[in-house]
Amino acid sequence: MKKCNFIGNKTTIETLALNLLQHFFPKELTDYFSISHVETLCSLETKEEYLVISFEERNNIPEGYSLDEYESKGFMESKLIQDFPLRGKAVYLSVKKRRWRHKSTGAIIKRDFSFIADGSKFTSELSDFLKEANSYATRYHEKHSQLLRGQ
Repeated sequence: MKKCNFIGNKTTIETLALNLLQHFFPKELTDYFSISHVETLCSLETKEEYLVISFEERNNIPEGYSLDEYESKGFMESKLIQDFPLRGKAVYLSVKKRRWRHKSTGAIIKRDFSFIADGSKFTSELSDFLKEANSYATRYHEKHSQLLRGQ
């Protein structure tokens, strides 16, 4: 087993934190996004706590495009998606994707991410899991879907 020195080595701590996050969240999320905010909230209806973890896409232009031609123009509207529960709490990911604008034509580019299931408000991994556990999916969705309405 490899020992890690935490004292005075911020890079080591950041690397360990990123490695830990990769076990909890989709790889594309940890590759392209940074956590900007974490909240523990409580549903007024169910009185159950849930986590909302906010992610913002890093300002790294998509491959095949040049910073000489494109500039970052902020973020798209955030999207709230549900992921696997952690420690018995529902988990929602608030994801803000970045957009870039071509400096002369005004054309907008953005990345498309596969960790969000098509036509869904779930991560792809959670969606696949729930499809396999159909009877559980119905109960789980009914219990937590009120938080996703109106998104």
